[in-house]
Amino acid sequence: MSPHAQFNYDTYIFDLDGTLLSTLQDLAASCNYALKKNGMPERTLDEVRRFVGNGVKLLMIRAVPDGEKNEKFEKAYADFRQHYMMHNLDTTQPYRGVMEMLRELKDRGKQIAVVSNKFYAATQALCRHFFGDLVEVAIGEREDIRKKPAPDTVNEALRQLHADRDGAVYIGDSDVDVMTAKNSGMPCISVLWGFRDLDFLIAHDAHIFVSTPGQIAGV
Repeated sequence: MSPHAQFNYDTYIFDLDGTLLSTLQDLAASCNYALKKNGMPERTLDEVRRFVGNGVKLLMIRAVPDGEKNEKFEKAYADFRQHYMMHNLDTTQPYRGVMEMLRELKDRGKQIAVVSNKFYAATQALCRHFFGDLVEVAIGEREDIRKKPAPDTVNEALRQLHADRDGAVYIGDSDVDVMTAKNSGMPCISVLWGFRDLDFLIAHDAHIFVSTPGQIAGV
């Protein structure tokens, strides 16, 4: 564990949910709205916490009884998406210290991008709303690009930033993020305030950890 490590990269590529934004309450609310609307049992917050981390479709596959085999799955998934696009700002906020960290990196001339398995429109809208010009590139799930842990979204972010992979780092909160960084050929900083705890991350081959956003910027 490296609570006081000094990081100095040119490009910082962040996961979104569980890393920059605390989104769990809104995800759970939309999940349970869709489940209830389709006559399915609702899920607890802890269950939803375990289900998230690899895109909203997998969240709903895990939440819906029998997943995609359920004849009502596509309806429930569509209901989730519609509800979430209307309610993804109800309780979602940046984690404490995130805005200060991003401003510090920006002030130092660092390049900042977000890559997420959240659908594209929501990723774009949330980043614009909360981060403005602090985040230069925001990439969500698209039909023409493989989602994480494939390296495609990271590669697209580097391309849009005109950034060198050798000077880049990936920051996330989950095992998917650890794998994404590995597949992208860059180091991974795992945050300890997100959806997965230290023991889980260690078990999934994470090696570098921070317990506050300020440690990423060295403040």
